[in-house]
Amino acid sequence: MSNPNEMSFLEHLEELRWKIIRAFLAIIVCATAAFIFKGIVFDKIILAPKSPDFFTYRLLCKISRALGMDDSLCVTNTFDLQNISMSGQFTSHIVVSLVAGIVVSFPFVFYQIWSFVQPGLKEKEKRSATGVVFATSFLFALGILFGYYAIAPLSVQFLGNYQVSDLVANSITLNSFITTVTTTTLASGLVFQLPMAIFFLAKAGLVTPQTLKQYRKHAIVGVLILSAVITPPDITSQILVSLPLLILYEVSIHIARIVVKRSERSEAVRRRQ
Repeated sequence: MSNPNEMSFLEHLEELRWKIIRAFLAIIVCATAAFIFKGIVFDKIILAPKSPDFFTYRLLCKISRALGMDDSLCVTNTFDLQNISMSGQFTSHIVVSLVAGIVVSFPFVFYQIWSFVQPGLKEKEKRSATGVVFATSFLFALGILFGYYAIAPLSVQFLGNYQVSDLVANSITLNSFITTVTTTTLASGLVFQLPMAIFFLAKAGLVTPQTLKQYRKHAIVGVLILSAVITPPDITSQILVSLPLLILYEVSIHIARIVVKRSERSEAVRRRQ
Protein backbone atom coordinates (compact mmCIF):
# COMPACT_ATOMS: atom_id res chain seq x y z
CA MET A 1 0.00 0.00 0.00
CA SER A 2 1.36 3.41 -0.96
CA ASN A 3 1.99 6.03 1.70
CA PRO A 4 -0.73 8.74 1.53
CA ASN A 5 1.83 11.30 2.71
CA GLU A 6 4.24 10.43 -0.08
CA MET A 7 4.35 13.04 -2.83
CA SER A 8 4.42 12.31 -6.54
CA PHE A 9 7.28 13.36 -8.81
CA LEU A 10 5.37 16.42 -10.04
CA GLU A 11 4.55 17.41 -6.48
CA HIS A 12 8.26 17.20 -5.62
CA LEU A 13 9.03 19.46 -8.56
CA GLU A 14 6.37 21.92 -7.41
CA GLU A 15 7.84 21.90 -3.89
CA LEU A 16 11.33 22.46 -5.28
CA ARG A 17 10.09 25.32 -7.44
CA TRP A 18 8.64 27.14 -4.43
CA LYS A 19 11.83 26.56 -2.40
CA ILE A 20 13.87 28.11 -5.21
CA ILE A 21 11.45 31.03 -5.52
CA ARG A 22 11.62 31.74 -1.77
CA ALA A 23 15.42 31.56 -1.79
CA PHE A 24 15.61 33.84 -4.86
CA LEU A 25 13.24 36.37 -3.29
CA ALA A 26 15.31 36.42 -0.10
CA ILE A 27 18.45 37.19 -2.11
CA ILE A 28 16.66 39.92 -4.10
CA VAL A 29 15.25 41.55 -0.95
CA CYS A 30 18.65 41.60 0.76
CA ALA A 31 20.37 42.76 -2.44
CA THR A 32 17.82 45.57 -2.84
CA ALA A 33 18.48 46.73 0.72
CA ALA A 34 22.23 46.70 0.01
CA PHE A 35 21.64 48.65 -3.23
CA ILE A 36 19.65 51.31 -1.39
CA PHE A 37 22.15 51.71 1.45
CA LYS A 38 25.19 51.95 -0.82
CA GLY A 39 26.88 54.49 1.45
CA ILE A 40 27.18 51.93 4.22
CA VAL A 41 27.95 48.99 1.94
CA PHE A 42 30.71 50.74 -0.01
CA ASP A 43 32.20 53.35 2.32
CA LYS A 44 32.01 51.33 5.55
CA ILE A 45 32.48 47.77 4.26
CA ILE A 46 33.77 47.21 0.72
CA LEU A 47 36.21 50.13 0.48
CA ALA A 48 37.28 50.02 4.14
CA PRO A 49 40.22 47.57 3.63
CA LYS A 50 42.11 50.14 1.54
CA SER A 51 42.34 52.57 4.45
CA PRO A 52 45.27 52.41 6.95
CA ASP A 53 42.67 52.89 9.72
CA PHE A 54 41.07 49.52 8.98
CA PHE A 55 40.69 47.30 12.06
CA THR A 56 43.10 44.60 10.83
CA TYR A 57 45.89 47.09 10.09
CA ARG A 58 45.55 48.72 13.50
CA LEU A 59 45.64 45.30 15.17
CA LEU A 60 48.76 44.27 13.24
CA CYS A 61 50.41 47.53 14.24
CA LYS A 62 49.67 46.88 17.93
CA ILE A 63 50.99 43.31 17.64
CA SER A 64 54.14 44.59 15.92
CA ARG A 65 54.86 47.05 18.71
CA ALA A 66 54.04 44.50 21.42
CA LEU A 67 56.59 42.09 19.92
CA GLY A 68 59.26 44.78 19.80
CA MET A 69 59.19 44.98 15.99
CA ASP A 70 58.49 48.73 15.99
CA ASP A 71 56.18 49.61 13.08
CA SER A 72 57.30 46.81 10.73
CA LEU A 73 53.77 45.39 10.46
CA CYS A 74 52.00 48.76 10.42
CA VAL A 75 50.22 49.68 7.20
CA THR A 76 50.74 53.26 6.08
CA ASN A 77 50.45 52.95 2.31
CA THR A 78 47.20 53.72 0.56
CA PHE A 79 46.11 54.07 -3.04
CA ASP A 80 43.35 55.68 -5.06
CA LEU A 81 40.79 53.78 -7.05
CA GLN A 82 39.69 54.78 -10.51
CA ASN A 83 36.84 53.90 -12.80
CA ILE A 84 37.63 53.66 -16.52
CA SER A 85 34.30 52.40 -17.80
CA MET A 86 31.16 54.44 -18.46
CA SER A 87 28.97 51.93 -16.64
CA GLY A 88 31.71 50.70 -14.30
CA GLN A 89 30.44 52.21 -11.06
CA PHE A 90 26.84 51.23 -11.73
CA THR A 91 27.85 47.68 -12.63
CA SER A 92 30.00 47.45 -9.51
CA HIS A 93 27.05 48.72 -7.47
CA ILE A 94 24.83 45.92 -8.80
CA VAL A 95 27.48 43.20 -8.37
CA VAL A 96 28.30 44.20 -4.78
CA SER A 97 24.58 44.37 -3.93
CA LEU A 98 24.05 40.84 -5.27
CA VAL A 99 27.05 39.52 -3.33
CA ALA A 100 25.77 41.19 -0.17
CA GLY A 101 22.34 39.71 -0.82
CA ILE A 102 23.80 36.20 -1.10
CA VAL A 103 25.90 36.58 2.05
CA VAL A 104 23.11 38.00 4.22
CA SER A 105 20.42 35.60 3.01
CA PHE A 106 22.66 32.50 3.08
CA PRO A 107 21.10 30.97 6.25
CA PHE A 108 17.59 31.27 4.79
CA VAL A 109 18.68 29.98 1.36
CA PHE A 110 20.41 26.98 2.89
CA TYR A 111 17.38 26.32 5.09
CA GLN A 112 15.20 26.15 1.96
CA ILE A 113 17.58 23.66 0.38
CA TRP A 114 17.80 21.54 3.53
CA SER A 115 14.03 21.57 4.12
CA PHE A 116 13.61 20.07 0.64
CA VAL A 117 16.25 17.37 1.17
CA GLN A 118 15.41 16.46 4.77
CA PRO A 119 12.04 14.67 4.18
CA GLY A 120 13.83 12.12 1.99
CA LEU A 121 16.18 11.09 4.79
CA LYS A 122 15.69 8.24 7.22
CA GLU A 123 14.88 9.01 10.85
CA LYS A 124 18.38 8.05 11.98
CA GLU A 125 19.92 10.33 9.32
CA LYS A 126 17.64 13.18 10.38
CA ARG A 127 18.69 12.82 14.01
CA SER A 128 22.39 12.74 13.13
CA ALA A 129 22.00 15.87 11.00
CA THR A 130 20.21 17.90 13.68
CA GLY A 131 21.49 21.47 13.74
CA VAL A 132 23.03 21.28 10.27
CA VAL A 133 21.45 24.59 9.20
CA PHE A 134 22.86 26.42 12.23
CA ALA A 135 26.30 24.77 11.91
CA THR A 136 26.54 25.52 8.18
CA SER A 137 25.41 29.13 8.61
CA PHE A 138 27.77 29.65 11.56
CA LEU A 139 30.78 28.29 9.64
CA PHE A 140 29.86 30.40 6.60
CA ALA A 141 29.62 33.56 8.72
CA LEU A 142 32.91 32.69 10.44
CA GLY A 143 34.57 32.19 7.05
CA ILE A 144 33.19 35.47 5.73
CA LEU A 145 34.52 37.36 8.75
CA PHE A 146 37.91 35.67 8.46
CA GLY A 147 38.10 36.41 4.75
CA TYR A 148 37.06 40.02 5.21
CA TYR A 149 39.28 40.82 8.20
CA ALA A 150 42.30 38.64 7.36
CA ILE A 151 42.64 37.49 3.76
CA ALA A 152 41.06 40.44 1.92
CA PRO A 153 42.98 43.31 3.64
CA LEU A 154 46.33 41.49 3.42
CA SER A 155 45.72 40.74 -0.25
CA VAL A 156 44.62 44.31 -0.96
CA GLN A 157 47.69 45.88 0.64
CA PHE A 158 50.15 43.44 -0.86
CA LEU A 159 48.76 43.42 -4.42
CA GLY A 160 47.77 47.10 -4.39
CA ASN A 161 51.22 48.32 -3.39
CA TYR A 162 53.42 45.68 -5.02
CA GLN A 163 55.77 46.99 -7.73
CA VAL A 164 58.17 45.17 -10.03
CA SER A 165 59.94 48.49 -10.63
CA ASP A 166 59.80 52.08 -9.39
CA LEU A 167 59.22 53.03 -13.02
CA VAL A 168 55.81 51.35 -12.98
CA ALA A 169 53.00 52.94 -10.95
CA ASN A 170 49.88 51.10 -9.86
CA SER A 171 46.54 52.42 -11.05
CA ILE A 172 43.98 50.20 -9.39
CA THR A 173 40.55 50.04 -10.99
CA LEU A 174 37.36 49.87 -8.95
CA ASN A 175 36.35 46.60 -10.59
CA SER A 176 39.70 44.96 -9.79
CA PHE A 177 39.53 46.04 -6.14
CA ILE A 178 35.96 44.85 -5.67
CA THR A 179 36.73 41.53 -7.37
CA THR A 180 39.66 40.95 -5.00
CA VAL A 181 37.65 41.75 -1.86
CA THR A 182 34.49 39.84 -2.80
CA THR A 183 36.15 36.71 -4.23
CA THR A 184 38.58 36.25 -1.33
CA THR A 185 35.81 36.82 1.20
CA LEU A 186 33.33 34.47 -0.47
CA ALA A 187 36.03 31.86 -1.07
CA SER A 188 36.87 31.95 2.63
CA GLY A 189 33.21 31.44 3.51
CA LEU A 190 33.11 28.36 1.28
CA VAL A 191 36.45 26.99 2.57
CA PHE A 192 35.08 27.14 6.11
CA GLN A 193 32.44 24.63 5.02
CA LEU A 194 35.14 21.93 5.06
CA PRO A 195 33.96 20.35 8.36
CA MET A 196 30.39 20.07 7.03
CA ALA A 197 31.60 18.61 3.73
CA ILE A 198 33.70 16.04 5.60
CA PHE A 199 30.68 15.21 7.80
CA PHE A 200 28.51 14.29 4.83
CA LEU A 201 31.34 12.52 2.98
CA ALA A 202 32.05 10.46 6.08
CA LYS A 203 28.35 9.64 6.42
CA ALA A 204 28.40 8.41 2.83
CA GLY A 205 31.49 6.30 3.52
CA LEU A 206 33.64 8.22 1.02
CA VAL A 207 36.07 9.62 3.60
CA THR A 208 37.60 8.09 6.72
CA PRO A 209 39.73 9.66 9.48
CA GLN A 210 42.58 7.38 8.42
CA THR A 211 42.50 8.88 4.91
CA LEU A 212 42.52 12.42 6.27
CA LYS A 213 45.42 11.59 8.59
CA GLN A 214 47.31 9.99 5.71
CA TYR A 215 47.07 13.16 3.65
CA ARG A 216 47.64 15.55 6.58
CA LYS A 217 51.17 16.45 5.41
CA HIS A 218 49.86 17.19 1.92
CA ALA A 219 47.13 19.38 3.43
CA ILE A 220 49.67 21.31 5.53
CA VAL A 221 51.84 21.96 2.47
CA GLY A 222 48.79 23.06 0.48
CA VAL A 223 47.65 25.45 3.22
CA LEU A 224 51.13 26.97 3.56
CA ILE A 225 51.38 27.47 -0.21
CA LEU A 226 47.94 29.07 -0.28
CA SER A 227 48.86 31.34 2.63
CA ALA A 228 52.11 32.37 0.94
CA VAL A 229 50.25 33.27 -2.26
CA ILE A 230 47.47 35.37 -0.75
CA THR A 231 49.44 37.16 1.98
CA PRO A 232 52.37 39.60 2.08
CA PRO A 233 55.82 37.94 2.26
CA ASP A 234 56.20 37.88 6.04
CA ILE A 235 55.87 34.97 8.43
CA THR A 236 53.35 36.67 10.75
CA SER A 237 50.77 37.18 7.99
CA GLN A 238 51.22 33.63 6.70
CA ILE A 239 50.67 32.16 10.18
CA LEU A 240 47.62 34.39 10.66
CA VAL A 241 46.00 32.93 7.54
CA SER A 242 47.22 29.32 7.68
CA LEU A 243 46.47 28.59 11.35
CA PRO A 244 42.63 28.68 11.09
CA LEU A 245 42.73 26.53 7.94
CA LEU A 246 44.89 23.92 9.67
CA ILE A 247 42.54 23.96 12.67
CA LEU A 248 39.61 23.35 10.32
CA TYR A 249 41.39 20.34 8.85
CA GLU A 250 42.02 18.86 12.31
CA VAL A 251 38.39 19.51 13.27
CA SER A 252 37.34 17.68 10.10
CA ILE A 253 39.42 14.64 11.11
CA HIS A 254 37.70 14.61 14.51
CA ILE A 255 34.26 14.90 12.87
CA ALA A 256 35.04 12.00 10.51
CA ARG A 257 36.15 9.90 13.50
CA ILE A 258 32.87 10.58 15.34
CA VAL A 259 30.78 9.75 12.26
CA VAL A 260 32.64 6.48 11.63
CA LYS A 261 32.31 5.39 15.29
CA ARG A 262 28.59 6.11 15.28
CA SER A 263 28.17 4.14 12.05
CA GLU A 264 30.09 1.19 13.51
CA ARG A 265 27.96 1.21 16.67
CA SER A 266 24.75 1.35 14.65
CA GLU A 267 25.95 -1.52 12.46
CA ALA A 268 26.84 -3.59 15.54
CA VAL A 269 23.37 -2.99 17.05
CA ARG A 270 21.70 -3.92 13.76
CA ARG A 271 23.63 -7.20 13.56
CA ARG A 272 22.72 -8.19 17.16
CA GLN A 273 19.08 -7.67 16.32
